[in-house]
Amino acid sequence: QVQLVESGGGLVQPGGSLRLSCAASKNIFSINVMGWYRQAPGKERELVGTINSRGSVNYAESVKGRFTISRDIAKDTMYLQMNSLKPEDTAVYYCNAESLSFEISWGQGTQVTVSS
Repeated sequence: QVQLVESGGGLVQPGGSLRLSCAASKNIFSINVMGWYRQAPGKERELVGTINSRGSVNYAESVKGRFTISRDIAKDTMYLQMNSLKPEDTAVYYCNAESLSFEISWGQGTQVTVSS
């Protein structure tokens, strides 16, 4: 199973930016799909976006045009660049991976708080 470690969360003002990182314990080429999810207090965990082994990305409508998912294959790391942050983006952000053998892994989560 892939081990995932997120980092980069914190407190930011509305309109600000943050970049989250998700470091994988295995070569990204052994991972079919990686994704970012988030869970706000009292709400269900929701998909933010995904990137597959070919580098194709998809985003939730709520973050399109503001968030960008990328990866660094040499570092086995996925990133989430978040711009124009809104208070409603406040949540714990989780990294997710599905291996080529369809095993699902989750990171421990990192808190993002958007507040003035």
